[in-house]
Order: sequence, then structure tokens, then C-alpha cells
Amino acid sequence: MSNQVILWSMLIVPWLTLFFMPKEDIKRYMPAAIFATATAILISDTGVRLGIWIIKETLYPLSQVLPHYYSAMPVLTMWVLRFTYGQFWLYVVTNLVLDIGFSFFLLNIFFPSRGILQMNIHPLPVLLVTLVHAVVIYLYQMWQEGIFMRSEKANTSMSLQPAASKPNQDDNPDE
Repeated sequence: MSNQVILWSMLIVPWLTLFFMPKEDIKRYMPAAIFATATAILISDTGVRLGIWIIKETLYPLSQVLPHYYSAMPVLTMWVLRFTYGQFWLYVVTNLVLDIGFSFFLLNIFFPSRGILQMNIHPLPVLLVTLVHAVVIYLYQMWQEGIFMRSEKANTSMSLQPAASKPNQDDNPDE
């Protein structure tokens, strides 16, 4: 199988799994997924600039960024948050397992053997960075939930009505 087929399938296939997630959960966790993608791209770009890893093959429009940052990163973030949000230690353990697979297998064995990526660092520091990144994503989701809770309370406490639905004080039949 060619590297381009692998990279394109890494870009498309994860998004197809969202057909199995309820629409409310997608709306709830999408801001955290976008945040995770943006911060992961910053981390990846920093690694490229510092020579920690060298990306040798990418998809045409995605220069110097692996496609999993636009697909697996946001989609996995949404799935993990859907099943573990509210249970921090379960979230950490789930991310630890996923990040071990990412750091030790995908970045250190699979991509280098295919000639897609060259790692110039041991996978353990990469694992530590990804775990810290996961905790920051969880904190961001907690912050988002706080915002949504405040906005829902603000909307329910206000009793604004259009002027046409308010009773007219001149039309009081009791007087």
C-alpha cells in the first residue's frame, strides 16, 4: 500500500465514525476538538522547526503537517471526551494508552518504517508532551462547560418578551 493511500485514509476514515456519535455530543465536544487540533499543530510545527522530527511525506495541501492532526486528533478527542468526561482519572488512563500507541508505535515505528517521518528524539518525551496536552484539553473542556452553564442560566433567568406580547396597561378592563 502506498504512503499516499495511508495518509489519505488517515485523513478521511476518522471523520466517518462521527456518524455514530449523537449530534448533541458533537456540538458539545467540537470546541475542545478544534482547540486540540490547533495546539497539536503548534506542537508539531515547533518540533519540525527545532528538528525534533522531520516530516518526509505529506498530503499535497498539508505541507509539514501529518494528516492525523486534521482527522484523528479532533475525532479521537471527541470520542474520548464523550466516554470519559467527568471521570478525570479514566480520561488520563485512556489518553495514556492512546498516547503510548501514538508515541511508541505510530511515530517511532510505523511512520519511520514507511519513510513518512524521521524521529530525532526518544518517544518518552513525546509521550510526556502528549499527556500534558491531554490534560490541557480536559481543562479547556471544563472551562467550556462552565461557559455553557452560565449562558444557559442567563437565558433562562431573563424573561424578555417582544413588545407585541406584553399586555397593554391602557386596556385594563377592571377600571
